[in-house]
Amino acid sequence: MKTFSFKIDALTGEEYLEVYIRGRQLLTDPLLNKGSGFTREERLAFGLDGYLRSGHSSMEVQVERSLEAYRRKPDALERYIFLSGLLDRSEPLFYRLLCDNLTEMVPIVYTPTVGQACLELSHIQRRFRGLYVSPDNIGRIDEIFQSISRPHVYLIVVTDGERILGLGDLGSDGMGIPVGKVSLYVAAGGLHPAVCLPMCLDIGTNNERLLADPLYLGYRHRRLEGEAYEEIVERFVLGVKRNFPDALLQWEDFAKNKALQNLARYRERILSFNDDIQGTGAAALAALMTAMRIKKSSFDEQRFVVVGMGQAGSGICYMIRSMLRQSGLSEEEACRRLFALDVQGLLLEDDPALEPQQKMYAQPRAAVEGWRLESASRVGLSDVVKNAKPTVLIGVTAQRGLFSAEILEAVARNTDRPVVMALSNPTSQTECTPEELARATDGRGLLATGSPFPPLQWNGRTIKTSQGNNLFIFPGVGLGALVSKAPKVTDGMFLAATRAVSAMVTADEEQQGLLLPDMEAIREVSARVATAVAIEARDTGLGRLLPDAELDALVRKAQWEPRFSPYRPGAVSLR
Repeated sequence: MKTFSFKIDALTGEEYLEVYIRGRQLLTDPLLNKGSGFTREERLAFGLDGYLRSGHSSMEVQVERSLEAYRRKPDALERYIFLSGLLDRSEPLFYRLLCDNLTEMVPIVYTPTVGQACLELSHIQRRFRGLYVSPDNIGRIDEIFQSISRPHVYLIVVTDGERILGLGDLGSDGMGIPVGKVSLYVAAGGLHPAVCLPMCLDIGTNNERLLADPLYLGYRHRRLEGEAYEEIVERFVLGVKRNFPDALLQWEDFAKNKALQNLARYRERILSFNDDIQGTGAAALAALMTAMRIKKSSFDEQRFVVVGMGQAGSGICYMIRSMLRQSGLSEEEACRRLFALDVQGLLLEDDPALEPQQKMYAQPRAAVEGWRLESASRVGLSDVVKNAKPTVLIGVTAQRGLFSAEILEAVARNTDRPVVMALSNPTSQTECTPEELARATDGRGLLATGSPFPPLQWNGRTIKTSQGNNLFIFPGVGLGALVSKAPKVTDGMFLAATRAVSAMVTADEEQQGLLLPDMEAIREVSARVATAVAIEARDTGLGRLLPDAELDALVRKAQWEPRFSPYRPGAVSLR
């Protein structure tokens, strides 16, 4: 049952919402509830007289009141719970508060606090958000999709909860991730919350703690695997295509092999991408582009080490290799500059345990002949750093302190400005901290981290650390793909996004060590990324045939500003 529709007055051109619910029901709908912001006319028209105190509060006053309450909370998890409650009461107010305080609140609504929230979600659950698809209800997926109250759905963020951040299998408690990603799509990208839908494929968990927890709210069975799992995913995707044919589907926090399989299987069939693979790779590449400007160097002059070949590491390697090839290097030459390590150490071609996506990054055995190794049976990180002499070190391992002082000092001996990316989330699992890098490199290192760190005072200067956050990429890519009406998301669109992001880092920011733009500029970052993606879609025959300026204007018009829209009563309920 639709609760409202977007309308434009044919006479005045005024944009308004035609609303089909009344009274108490209106006050409990988070997309429509204005709280004390309902005007006198709206209170009378919608049967709200007597339900509200007489005072009227503008959006600005309600933001002030909410911020005061938020800052009284004693810790990050309590602030997360407060913001979740606000989101459940009034989405326009929540997003206005978030947009006005992005730097302060993004670490609460997303990493690192969302990780702690997912660990405890069944214990702190207040209201359910989004949709849960399980083996028990997959047969009714059309009925479920048709029952939602939103007028349109243009974005779906879905997880199966198997690989939540660096925390592993959290089952349907992983729903905190799609909810958080939708919040970022709205706050950073500007999509209207009414067109966004978080979803969870609740197909079980192998987490013994959850299975034994009487408060766990998910499907209390072992995870579906193999054909049974694939059938659920296929029926889900077909349901999306039938019911939301214009929607973008973002895959989020799936286990590595399933994430790669789903991306390969569906990227040509439905408008979709995987943020953990493509978004992470693009964000890392944007930071590396900026680092090359600071170093006054180029990609083909660097030697890269990437540790952790899950989906994030695979995505980063893919983007680096693409840039090395664009620099004019052959496949063989690019391979000699990119060293990938996973649990078995350096990936080597003759390793029978190599996974399919790892083979393209494996070194020939001849490449390590003559290396002095700590163990003849394994080529570890220390071996690679000592022998390959990298200038760029990237970690996506969820192993706190993996980049030891010895490792960092060794990298610093290879270049004046070593580049380190410690991208694991949350903060407790980062490979190194800004202070550890500064101490090992005497402040010469350039760093991006997965979670935010405060500025560091070092020898009389301030060193800032960029958060290598997919937030700089995915909202703009999604918005650009939707505005351009592209049928698929391509690698070229992600390359266009990386260039747009890196170009926004100013010379002053580079002097402070920043590799990515300031978080406060995220709306402008998303707009420029979306325009770049739309232009790339057009130029490759996939998007609308409009001039650059018109595409940019469409992107900016599509960016919703959180506000209380005017309401008019609808005569009938719509389905």
